[in-house]
Amino acid sequence: MRKILLGVIISLVVVFTFRYCENKQEDKIMLKESSALIQEQIKNVGKLVVTEGHFSEVFTYKNSKGVFGDLISAEKKAVVIVNAEVTIGYDLSKIEYHIDEVNKTLQILRIPEEEIKISPDFEYYDMQADYLNPFEAKDYNSIKKTVRESLMKKVVASELKSNAQNRLISELSKFFIVTRSLGWTLEYNQKPISNLTELNNIDAILQ
Repeated sequence: MRKILLGVIISLVVVFTFRYCENKQEDKIMLKESSALIQEQIKNVGKLVVTEGHFSEVFTYKNSKGVFGDLISAEKKAVVIVNAEVTIGYDLSKIEYHIDEVNKTLQILRIPEEEIKISPDFEYYDMQADYLNPFEAKDYNSIKKTVRESLMKKVVASELKSNAQNRLISELSKFFIVTRSLGWTLEYNQKPISNLTELNNIDAILQ
């Protein structure tokens, strides 16, 4: 009787041990599959997200120079019309992240900064210059610098920037959806993202 009881106990231990190991193996396989799905999603999102816009500006350039000991003032001026194509992009292939399989967490470590590209086209009208103060290369350089600074301020204050940020959040939301569906957690700056509303808070996300 004892031998039979001992045999039953040993059999139960073997079965439970086998089942335990089998479940552990299944957990590891599921983790690997989930990790692979998340990596695939990151790969799919890892592209350049670009928002395009157009800006027009009219500038009046003036410059005066004193000659002969400031006895005479030599002036020059021009009207400059600028049409500029502007793009704001996020290269999402540069996202830095860490997949924590133990805690089932996707940690976004760094989101790449926006890349603003301004391509202006200049047209010069009503150019007037004194013989003693002609237009030179430095004048055109000064005009281009002033125009670029002015356009940059307009771009930053425009809807183009917010539209670009909305596209960024739209792409990042795919991370939230896939991690949520797998029972994982999405984190940024060591803070869990529990819903899309938190993700839409772009000011907090990009800081």
